[in-house]
Amino acid sequence: MRASLIQFSVDPDEGVDARRARAARLVREQRGSDLVILPELWPVGAFAYESFAAEAEPLDGPTADAMARAARDAGVWLHAGSIVERDPSGPIYNTSLVFSPSGDLAHTYRKIHRFGFDRGEAVLMGAGTEPVTVRLPDTTLGLATCYDLRFPELFRALVDAGAQLFTVPAGWPARRREHWTLLARARAVENQAYVLACGTAGTNGGVEQAGHSIVVDPWGEVLAEAGPDEQVLTVDLDLARVAKTREDFPALKDRVLGR
Repeated sequence: MRASLIQFSVDPDEGVDARRARAARLVREQRGSDLVILPELWPVGAFAYESFAAEAEPLDGPTADAMARAARDAGVWLHAGSIVERDPSGPIYNTSLVFSPSGDLAHTYRKIHRFGFDRGEAVLMGAGTEPVTVRLPDTTLGLATCYDLRFPELFRALVDAGAQLFTVPAGWPARRREHWTLLARARAVENQAYVLACGTAGTNGGVEQAGHSIVVDPWGEVLAEAGPDEQVLTVDLDLARVAKTREDFPALKDRVLGR
């Protein structure tokens, strides 16, 4: 599998419509990849809390429409990062969108763990309740978003549901970049799965973003890591390595708690 992580820069001076068009162009440029990933809340910015309500959109809104067409044009599975979703009943959610190569919205995932403690996302958004996996032709993705990376129990649930590869779109702050790298490697090692963690670049809501998108293999080895600025990270993955690692070092079979 060839995967491309688009470490997208969220510039507060760029309009949302222009940002959507730029993201769609970058997706189309990844023709030849099998899976393309965008970061968390890139249409508005993960820390641009004051814009969440105004920029909230339905699952068939302008971002979904632009991403569906881009996925179809590129012929890729597209994890389009996440949007501020406006539920018809009123609440907003941090919702990931996954499109098939035909441009169909195949799966959605509402972020379970909301960041901010007593402010921001934690108080403005509703929480998802269900882990989500996506079956691709040759592997199964487990979906997580940013702050979810700190909660290993979610990843265990995804493994139990068949996940062999985790996608983690994020808007991770630069001041905690070391945690980002450490946690991505930990989730890969303990679950013997690939981790594809795609962050944003730039600054939004006054918060400098970490960048440093990272791809980790099932043994915890870093296959590729981006720098701090906008770039596309493309990596070829040996999907058989998941089963081989789990067979050679069958730690998952020794689980006692949480089964």
